[in-house]
Amino acid sequence: MNELTPKDPDYEARVRASFAAQGLMVTLGASLVRVSPGKVEISLPTSTAISQQHGFVHAGALASIADSAAGYAALTLMKPGAGVLTAEFKINLLAPGIGERMTARGRVIKAGRTLTLAQTDVFAIHEGREKQIALLTATLMAVEGREGVSS
Repeated sequence: MNELTPKDPDYEARVRASFAAQGLMVTLGASLVRVSPGKVEISLPTSTAISQQHGFVHAGALASIADSAAGYAALTLMKPGAGVLTAEFKINLLAPGIGERMTARGRVIKAGRTLTLAQTDVFAIHEGREKQIALLTATLMAVEGREGVSS
């Protein structure tokens, strides 16, 4: 079995259901655009509700969609019933979040039985052009048999 082969044939439905239940993504106005083995894309329309004092999209909102994209990319490869939790992440903010929409594209770099390494590229879409504005690297942990944590 290839490292990027899903262990759950219903991985996409599981990811979409989990995302829909995530209150923060609903609060931010984020949406799940694409789900494929080891990859997830999340879109966030800009608004004053997620801006910081200079009018840019707040780094906290960018980190949130980037972390979720990495986590859900990891979940696409986990076995049924397993959940995913972020153990750590680092984000580099490369440019201000200026544009009509922010897009986070998460992808698995290395999937392990317990730990998965993923990266997310975050882009600002402004006047039809994409500009990379952040890079997140995350370590994600598969969680099973823990109350309150599942897919």
